[in-house]
Amino acid sequence: MSPAPNQKGYITNLNLTLFGLGTALFPRVLTGLKIPSVINFLHFLFIPLACGSVLVGARSKDPKQLALTKRLLIGLFILLIIVCASALINQAGIINAVLDYLLLAEPFMLILTIVSMPMTWQSYHSFRAWLVQAMLINTLFAYVQKYVFHMDTLFGSEDNIKGLFIGQGAGHVVGGSVAMTFAAYYFINARNKPLWFRIGIVCLCINHILISDTKQVLVAFMVAYLLLSFLNFKDIKRALIYLLIGVLISGGFYWAIYNFESLHAYRTWIRPEIYASDGEATQLKFATFRIVPQYFHSPLNWLLGLGPGHTVGRLGGWMLYNYWDLLSPLGATVHQASEEIWVVVAKSWLGDKSSFFSPLFGWAGIWGDLGVLGLGIYFYLAILVWHYVCVTDTSKYLMMTLFVFGMIFSQLEEPGYTLIVASIIGLDWQAKRITNLKKLGIAI
Repeated sequence: MSPAPNQKGYITNLNLTLFGLGTALFPRVLTGLKIPSVINFLHFLFIPLACGSVLVGARSKDPKQLALTKRLLIGLFILLIIVCASALINQAGIINAVLDYLLLAEPFMLILTIVSMPMTWQSYHSFRAWLVQAMLINTLFAYVQKYVFHMDTLFGSEDNIKGLFIGQGAGHVVGGSVAMTFAAYYFINARNKPLWFRIGIVCLCINHILISDTKQVLVAFMVAYLLLSFLNFKDIKRALIYLLIGVLISGGFYWAIYNFESLHAYRTWIRPEIYASDGEATQLKFATFRIVPQYFHSPLNWLLGLGPGHTVGRLGGWMLYNYWDLLSPLGATVHQASEEIWVVVAKSWLGDKSSFFSPLFGWAGIWGDLGVLGLGIYFYLAILVWHYVCVTDTSKYLMMTLFVFGMIFSQLEEPGYTLIVASIIGLDWQAKRITNLKKLGIAI
């Protein structure tokens, strides 16, 4: 049989995957050019389409790859059942269930898509180059917004430095998260580039964080680094090196916030009195866990939450409100719980200081919408990826940043960020796969 049809199908799947990824990264730029906002939803179509296309055409006989695919598919199916059950008992709209499922499942679908592809070094490098260029464009957009259009002074806030995520409420946070992901990935993986050049890229991205005032992004990456250091304690030598670097970076950062004016905003967090059990920060951060149970009407709510889009995830927090004109005719529903939590945010003097104090964060959103069962299956999927797909420290580090971000804000459900991380995790797995096959003398 001629290999041409399979190769043609593979090229189509690769391009379809990149197109789906592009629809998650660039639509905000296009809506700024007056293209209808429905374009922001295209990735919900193309990422599952690419995943289905790859799986249907998959011809792998690798037992480990097949076992991983099976586990991920089972996990995704159980997540779908939980979302539908939660929507049913809470009378949430069908569109709520569809969007909430895709927001949570999409990164896992993309990982499944990438690891199921029969990549060669050429296709791996093509995908990787596309991804690096997209992340670089995000930071270049931020520099143009700051130094060419002066959008921070023109509109009175650094929050307007959003990179590719123009017009998105938390676009500056998403743009900053992508920038730091780029910095970490490029510094570690672009070993064919001079050290000074890689350091320059890191500095470029860190300055992106500073000019966009996304303080929590830098802190999240530092905390994730420290957590990864502790997890690597089985390799004492490497763990001690990581820990020493982490201590030096943390100590240097603490010194810098008291000696550089551009970092003075970080002092807002160094106020022990607001973190006491009755302190303003603690009360605001955990408001979701006080308010949501007040609306539970049966024991099932502890298991399945208040329904997709009904609490503080990205969907219920602001997505439904931002796209109400588009989603309301499709039967979208909102809940009083999410409205009440926004009232708490508005009344708090910390509410507009930083998303670091926000009660609308990822883990709270999954728990509020889907209960402990939803949270459990999400962790199960994450553990599968960590154990079977995260084959490098870079992958584990970036996944750990997702875990930390889940305690801060809504990045767990921000496709522009999560799909970047998912792509890197999948590509690192492919790089190791190709290397192992080459060692075995197997041509690909």
